[in-house]
Amino acid sequence: MPQKGWAAKRGLIAKNFLFKSLSDAEIDKVLALAQVRRYEPRSVVFRRGDEGSGMMAVLSGHVKLCAVAPSGKELAFSIIKPGEIFGEIALLDGQQRLVDASAVDDCEILIVARRDFIPFLQGHPEICIRMMTALCARLRRVSQLTEDSLFLGLSPRLARSLLQLVDRYGHAGPDGVRIDLRLSQRELGSLIGMSRESINKQLGTWRREGLIAVDKKIITIRDIERFRRVADQAPIVN
Repeated sequence: MPQKGWAAKRGLIAKNFLFKSLSDAEIDKVLALAQVRRYEPRSVVFRRGDEGSGMMAVLSGHVKLCAVAPSGKELAFSIIKPGEIFGEIALLDGQQRLVDASAVDDCEILIVARRDFIPFLQGHPEICIRMMTALCARLRRVSQLTEDSLFLGLSPRLARSLLQLVDRYGHAGPDGVRIDLRLSQRELGSLIGMSRESINKQLGTWRREGLIAVDKKIITIRDIERFRRVADQAPIVN
């Protein structure tokens, strides 16, 4: 790997909270254990049930983690951005993958095999603790998705999902807060378990109300405080 490319990958991995306490030399050890693969948009990274052979880190692009029903309906759990890891459950227990992972756009992914990384973890227990923190955060996300699907209507559910994307990808500008991630309406629907048609209808309503703007799959929230009030609507009571 060219020195310039190695330094760029080292810098990106160092930003991840798992590895931020490591020295450059220790991060170099992680990189030396890894291989890099490239994926085209919508290509499969791994499928549920595949062998859990290691952990992955996104170097560029975005990866979607989701569950797919036999009917083809999809529920997305997370969109992984550059500098973040995924596949850590299978890394720790060596069991099969629990979800599907696919490239949202052109991706470059760093892959560390379990047989190589477990010995490294044994010498760095602080990384194991941070991994547990990451897994707890992902579990909380799944729990929140379940609760929202049971008790909230479409409008607050979609608003909450967009606000989560704002936290990760939002940039404030003169026209509002822009979510710098291109997602189709189908992909947005998979984040909350709703159909593309329902997402299209709700986004159209918000556009007409002047609450959002949409340009080439990029959503800008024009009134963030009003949007937060939509997300905070009371649960449906039967």
